[in-house]
Amino acid sequence: MTSIKESAKAYEPPTTLNITDLDAVSVNVETKMEKFERKDPKPDEEPTFSVETFEVNGKKYRLPTTVKQQLQEQLKANPELANFKVTKTGTGFGTKYTVIPL
Repeated sequence: MTSIKESAKAYEPPTTLNITDLDAVSVNVETKMEKFERKDPKPDEEPTFSVETFEVNGKKYRLPTTVKQQLQEQLKANPELANFKVTKTGTGFGTKYTVIPL
């Protein structure tokens, strides 16, 4: 049995990593939409927001919409594309993603 103190010290909150944290991503990975609550919603904001996520090796990753848009173009050019990598520049709302076919 574990004490509350020990449990609290060992606790790691669930996190969603970014697709750019992976060296390669398969185009066949299953995704799902998840709802999250905003920490400090502004008066004109919804209290929740949706994010498309997927799991690799038990870890959850976020799939930005702009990555899907770029991947769509890559797949038009190469329907046989099996794997890709994503890089990013910038932070926050200024983040830009680049899909690199592998």
